Amino acid sequence: VMRGDPLLAWNPNPANGSTPYIAEAATLSWSPGDNASQHDVYFGIDKDAVANADASDTTGIYRGRQNAAVYISTDVEWGGGPYYWRIDEYNINETISKGKVWSFTVTDFIGIDNFENYDAGENQIWYAWKDGLGYGAPGVDPYFAGNGTGAAVGDETTASYTEETIVHGGNQSMPISYDNNKQGYAYYSEVEHTLTDPRDWTEEGVTKLSLWFHGASGNEAERMFVALNGSAVVYHDDPAVTQMTGWKEWIIDLQAFADQGVNLADVNTIAIGFGTKNNPAAGGAGKMYFDDIRLYR
Repeated sequence: VMRGDPLLAWNPNPANGSTPYIAEAATLSWSPGDNASQHDVYFGIDKDAVANADASDTTGIYRGRQNAAVYISTDVEWGGGPYYWRIDEYNINETISKGKVWSFTVTDFIGIDNFENYDAGENQIWYAWKDGLGYGAPGVDPYFAGNGTGAAVGDETTASYTEETIVHGGNQSMPISYDNNKQGYAYYSEVEHTLTDPRDWTEEGVTKLSLWFHGASGNEAERMFVALNGSAVVYHDDPAVTQMTGWKEWIIDLQAFADQGVNLADVNTIAIGFGTKNNPAAGGAGKMYFDDIRLYR
């Protein structure tokens, strides 16, 4: 019932109306209609042309009939689109079921985390961004004892365990509470995320790391830093950055990490922290929010 006509191609990837980054956008796939034996592929940048073309098309919109429910396009570009595509199903009885027109736009960035996929189930935010509190109990999976710092990530009062009101883009952001004078903990605060993909921070010629942050005037002033691979650290220029209100973008030249020995083609971890990581001293406390961590050219 959700699909509509069962003879039509469905479940497009990239999803209709989505904004994938280029590595995700080049390969188009779909679920075949129930009686499909082959698939006619249409692709272009003119919505009406894609909607109206047929197999006699000579403008390049028609990309041919194929057996696989996958098409690899060489036409998508960084920041390009919107692109339009359509799959007509060639059925086993030699009839054609004309498909719907789908679209997507390629981003001009590579996303590291936009915090939209975390929830109160198997994707809890502290599983991905490990803090000083940790989670679970010894001997029970999942379990993490905590990283020994004064950081606490997430919000157990919301349905997603993320921030759902103070957001930069989408519906969720990452809240981090810091306490650099927490007894029994290191005198700095840090949350760290282990990367699976993307780890190549040279891909597509990217050179800048961008993250959006939101502070509060009531926060106690602390330095803010980003660390890659555990030891390469870059500090924000403003020592009272935690007291900035409203959403602000912090752009870091990736060369600053490379100069500290990071192989940008193989980045393992990214951490966000407060205080002086390499020379901790008792400090202040507060709460910050982060969103839309990205790589740009």
